[in-house]
Amino acid sequence: MIAARPARRDAAASLTAICLRSKAHWEYDAESMRLSTPAAAVDEVAIGQGHVLVGCNASGRAVGLVRAQPDGETATPGLMFVDPPAIGTGVGCTLFEAATALAPRLGATRPVILADPNAAPFSEWMGARFLRNAPPDAIPGRTPAFYEYDLTSGDAS
Repeated sequence: MIAARPARRDAAASLTAICLRSKAHWEYDAESMRLSTPAAAVDEVAIGQGHVLVGCNASGRAVGLVRAQPDGETATPGLMFVDPPAIGTGVGCTLFEAATALAPRLGATRPVILADPNAAPFSEWMGARFLRNAPPDAIPGRTPAFYEYDLTSGDAS
């Protein structure tokens, strides 16, 4: 059983470590990992604002996280990462659902997801609609994509 809960401030470092282990799981080279490390950091401010949710396994251990970044009617589920041993256990689904439940409380009706190419199939499986490719980011040659999830209809718009 996976449950989502708000992150605790003292967990920023351990949550950042989950992000980096998850990113490394996709076999990015050392330079790509170095370039993406700042963007994978979980900060105490976002945790304190209630924007970071943690997915916990049955023993209560954090095995994933998602950060909601409010921006008007959109809220980006940023930093959605699952610890590699927990991939495929439902953590991602639980976190996605928790983030979409949090979005309206942040004033959003349309979460926009910037998906790593490895996460694009998951976003589509959860019902998000492809919008467009994003410009290459910190990792040279990698093209993330923007997806949208419409909260007003309960499925992709």
